[in-house]
Amino acid sequence: MRLADYLRRLALSIAVLMVAACASDGAQVVESAPDAEFSSAASALRIEDYKLGPSDKVRLIVYGEPDLSGEFAINGAGQISLPLLGEVDASGLTIEGLRGRIADGLSAGYVRDARVAAEIVTYRPYYILGEVKTPGEYPYSAGMSVMKAVAAAQGFTYRAKKNAVFIKRENSDTEEMVKLSNDVLVYPGDVIRVGERFF
Repeated sequence: MRLADYLRRLALSIAVLMVAACASDGAQVVESAPDAEFSSAASALRIEDYKLGPSDKVRLIVYGEPDLSGEFAINGAGQISLPLLGEVDASGLTIEGLRGRIADGLSAGYVRDARVAAEIVTYRPYYILGEVKTPGEYPYSAGMSVMKAVAAAQGFTYRAKKNAVFIKRENSDTEEMVKLSNDVLVYPGDVIRVGERFF
């Protein structure tokens, strides 16, 4: 067998093994990656639609009752601990839904016609892994893009694949590959993975 044929077959075998390795990690892998095959960018986070979850922190104001007002974190069980009401389920509610639940609870025997205002103080963090210089957990801020998330992690390593990333949304079991751009937004609780390019 000629050396050129041997090298050609060896290169083909390595390419097949690399594709198999990429596909084995459970991600939805896009081959060749023309723009039409990437997942579309996420739409902007709407506060009124946002579902609360563990590690979110909310500010509650009960009018005329300063002792019942304050900032409260949602614990790992999806609850907040409030004066008078004790543990209140918050996970999965919108901020308006939580406001209504607390107002109803206080009005049922504690505060007459309770009026409650509620807002989100801090969102649960997102995570960035893989080929970035400082992978880990980072605080979410409104309008966060994947590019900003990479910058917060001190940028790419020299091995990073820089044209696309994998994102696992909080309520999804699979990763999606998205083209790297400022249009791709991050949500609280997302896990971003920057892959390694093959030389």
